[in-house]
Amino acid sequence: MESHQDLPVEVRQVTVTEKQQGSRLDRGLAEQLPDLSRSRLQQLIRAGQVWLNGKPCLDKNRALQTGDRIEVRIPAVTPSRLEPERIPLDILYEDDDLIVLNKPRDLVVHPAPGHPSGTLVHALLAHCPRLSGINGEQRPGIVHRLDKDTTGALVIAKHDQAHQHLQAQIQAKTARRIYLGVVFGRPAQSQGTVSAPIGRHPVDRQKMAVLTPGQGRVAVTHWQVLERLGNYTLMQFELETGRTHQIRVHAAHLRLPIVGDPLYTQSKTSPVKLSGQALHAWKLSFIHPRSGQPMHFTAPLPEEFERLLRQLRSQVR
Repeated sequence: MESHQDLPVEVRQVTVTEKQQGSRLDRGLAEQLPDLSRSRLQQLIRAGQVWLNGKPCLDKNRALQTGDRIEVRIPAVTPSRLEPERIPLDILYEDDDLIVLNKPRDLVVHPAPGHPSGTLVHALLAHCPRLSGINGEQRPGIVHRLDKDTTGALVIAKHDQAHQHLQAQIQAKTARRIYLGVVFGRPAQSQGTVSAPIGRHPVDRQKMAVLTPGQGRVAVTHWQVLERLGNYTLMQFELETGRTHQIRVHAAHLRLPIVGDPLYTQSKTSPVKLSGQALHAWKLSFIHPRSGQPMHFTAPLPEEFERLLRQLRSQVR
């Protein structure tokens, strides 16, 4: 088996300018090496791949001095050892840089405990063997993710430059991710924002939870009522951050749990039989990493979601 050390290494050399005097190591490098994301540079620093004045520097916060010499060693991406699998993909758009697809329910995005095969990554490797390696061999090309039973629009990067560009847009909140969800209950207002930190549930480790400030990670969700359907509501959610289970946790926090959610909905009743939560990544917008053109995609609702809406509307009538 090929070791990490056996892979070819690209070496970049940087000299700190007066303008960067006093800057943090990771920020100074990000300015001089714009093709590498800050998170990628921080990974390299932690891995001992960044040398400052001839010695490894593991402190991303190290203040730089004019004339400092920095050497950044970038190991080649480790070839994925995952086996490609011929799983059908619902592709909304594809070019040389990226793929936008409509993820079906019951498809795990990347390998994880309990899901070593049959994931979206396995399907992508069969469709497009060369994907961005920034997230490592378990998550090639994955810029953002959807829960197993959440359907809808997902963008995949085919190479590192596209990956960095797209991830930067998500971090800068210029990419837009809009979801549709059917919830139990009737919100008093027509729109609002939930700003509540999210972290691992202190008792049930399968779940996430809203935690006290300082314990969880910042999480912000904007919501809007689209249609009131008796004791149910069709809502639009827009992510400002992207925490695990964010919309599901914030909806439950509002006492408006997503219909069919097996983790965060106490009542399991639903007007129609659902195989998972009624949550769909509806619209996705971003700037194309190569052309600079705005891109807008709408993922059609799955039949199960449409059937739920038809039933609720008929009950209201």
